[in-house]
Amino acid sequence: MRLRFVLLAVVALALGACTQETQNKVGRAIQNWTGTNGVLEIYAGNTLVRRFIEIDKISTAVATQGSAQRPYRFGYGVFDENLNMHRDPGEKEVYFEFSDYSTFYVFFEHPHR
Repeated sequence: MRLRFVLLAVVALALGACTQETQNKVGRAIQNWTGTNGVLEIYAGNTLVRRFIEIDKISTAVATQGSAQRPYRFGYGVFDENLNMHRDPGEKEVYFEFSDYSTFYVFFEHPHR
């Protein structure tokens, strides 16, 4: 038990000494390892127009030359055609992307799984 406490303290101190970006990378690695069940909802005004479920992660596009970020996000998820928050027969995993400029979106963990 004492060894666990010491290891936990060492990990906490090591993460505390890291930059915020390094902490975010560690957090994403842990989240990717444990898995997520994300939901992405895309709105046009007040109307929900698209929903993707069973998303592991959403990534930010990076330029092919240099390290500048591009103004869109992308990922893979199940296209929930009937917007019922469940994967129905015929609903398949698809690639999606959305712009930072023209889209109102909400990304969250599936509350019922």
